[in-house]
Amino acid sequence: MMHTTQITLPENARILVVKLAGIGDLLLATPALRALRESYPNARIDLLVTPDSAGLLNGWNAIDHIIVLDKYLFDYPKQFIKHPGNLKRLLHLLRPLREGRYDAVLLFHHLTLLFGRLKHQALMRVTGAKWRVGLDNGHGWFLNVRVKDEGFGAMHEADYNMAVAAAAGATIRDKSLFLPLSDEERTAARLLVYGEATEETLQRPIIAMHPGSGGYSTARRWAPEKFAQLADTLYHDVGGQLLLMGGPEEAELHQQIISLMRSEMPVRSLAGKGSIKVTAAALELVDLFVGNDSGLMHLAAAARTPTVAIFGLSNYKAWGPYTGEPQPKRATVVHLDLPCMPCFYREHMLGTPEGCATRDCLALLGVDPVAVAARRLLRETGKVQR
Repeated sequence: MMHTTQITLPENARILVVKLAGIGDLLLATPALRALRESYPNARIDLLVTPDSAGLLNGWNAIDHIIVLDKYLFDYPKQFIKHPGNLKRLLHLLRPLREGRYDAVLLFHHLTLLFGRLKHQALMRVTGAKWRVGLDNGHGWFLNVRVKDEGFGAMHEADYNMAVAAAAGATIRDKSLFLPLSDEERTAARLLVYGEATEETLQRPIIAMHPGSGGYSTARRWAPEKFAQLADTLYHDVGGQLLLMGGPEEAELHQQIISLMRSEMPVRSLAGKGSIKVTAAALELVDLFVGNDSGLMHLAAAARTPTVAIFGLSNYKAWGPYTGEPQPKRATVVHLDLPCMPCFYREHMLGTPEGCATRDCLALLGVDPVAVAARRLLRETGKVQR
């Protein structure tokens, strides 16, 4: 089969981008999607996403149509055996892909696992597109436009997505993340963050923390008692107030942290309050975000919030907060340097999402280096003077 490393599509091309992932990974695709729209203003650009992230980019003119595919119906072969009806549901979901008559389909995924490779090959072939563009780690034989995959962390995931877009003829001008937010969402966020406070009574800095991580890998979480100690330390150093962010399933975790705090720092839990977009708008209003590797951390980066990201077993070179700046002043990663790190998404392998028994990468990470990074970002971004 003929293959190449770069193509140029017709001005009115029909392009399908495949990004079956959560909100964080979809945000990391936005610079590439922007570049495609800027390079092909008259093209039809459709996006294939999961139900979890389907509404994230609604209202953005870079995308013409968002197609939702529940990838969890066919994540593992046994799902077809246990639930034969899934195949019929899948075929029904795939019909719009065939009817889209796409010129090119761009795959924003690594070809890590065998069944994943089979799944992505089937998705790309069902479109009937002439050009199949994606990352090749040696298993991309079904692609005819190939971008070399050097492994997780050799480039940031956002840069890998942009490399795939560039292979389809896109010119990259703006590397910043993007999230479309409405006036209504920003108004709701102001009520959530400020409440009845005025500029005179508002306690600054407003520090947001996310002690959760999403359900896929709870092993990414720094200990709750350390978040509590960090809050107390920052209150002693810079004052302010604390907002604990997260979904409704993290409300108990928030209450645990509040009970462990020993300072008089004003604290509120926003667990489950507001949509994901209202949460993003709320993050635009805070002075600092501190959190684990998670979708909320990427939301903070997209909101241009000064961000301190705590990484352990996962690969910060692949999924750290992305600002699009050569020397980011708005974001920093705090991590140890153990020889076993990262054990999750390492080289070309998935690794171990739940880490090892001791999780030294997070257990040995103390409060002081996180507090130092937080104070430095607050000073450098002008949020505090001391």
